[in-house]
Amino acid sequence: MIVAGVDCGAKNTKAIVLKNGIIIGKGLCLTGFDQEKAVSNALNRALENAGISRGDVAKVATAGFGYKSVNADMGVNEFKSMAKAAHFFFRNAGTVVDVGAEGSRVVKVGARGEVLDFVMNEKCAAGAGTFVESMARALEVPLEEIGNLSLQSDNPVSMNAQCVIFAESEVIGLIHANVPKQDISRAIHDAMADRIVSMIFRVGMNEDLVILGGMGLNAGFVEGIRRGLDIEKLYVPSDPEFGLAVGAAVAATASCESARLPFSGDTGAG
Repeated sequence: MIVAGVDCGAKNTKAIVLKNGIIIGKGLCLTGFDQEKAVSNALNRALENAGISRGDVAKVATAGFGYKSVNADMGVNEFKSMAKAAHFFFRNAGTVVDVGAEGSRVVKVGARGEVLDFVMNEKCAAGAGTFVESMARALEVPLEEIGNLSLQSDNPVSMNAQCVIFAESEVIGLIHANVPKQDISRAIHDAMADRIVSMIFRVGMNEDLVILGGMGLNAGFVEGIRRGLDIEKLYVPSDPEFGLAVGAAVAATASCESARLPFSGDTGAG
């Protein structure tokens, strides 16, 4: 069975193609103003990457920021997508964190990949990927390098600002005080990780912890979470930014399989 999942995010739209539980294609594009077009473009890229056509796909499910705004076979809310994706990648997943461009979410996951509890933050960019982007500009460090830069620091620096605007002013102050960039980078990532850790404590920490979303690619953020929770290990899949798309595809697979089950009164004879 071939299904597809599309995560229409605030910044990027991601699509994956799943065949018999194996990822065979991926596609990504900027979301922009036209969500329908972004979903179509990402899906077409994933289909091309998989070497198949739209007619080969049994069902397409959408998730993420714009999942209710696009036409698809089914929509999956972000919390269910997170739980399904975490369980898909790591069967023992107990808690999953997803940090995207403009929001962060934490879900407590059951043994079958179901949602037990959740909490979200979409009101403050200090808990989202745009926070790190702003801080990278303030530090004049490429976004791709700021996470690894923080790992070079052995000197924790306190950062009190709870807002992107005030945090940027605080970073500039630290620069003028000749604080090394690696120490400022660690302070940035620790401040963001502290916000996520507090969200994790609100739903209750269940091991194992899985990180999805684009911030899963940021080694400084991942280390900040590990340090904040005082745990030995957490789990990040390859290409974590495709997490919600994977979760949507898993839900599409379950929907197709459910539709193929016999009616309760069907004996299967004849």
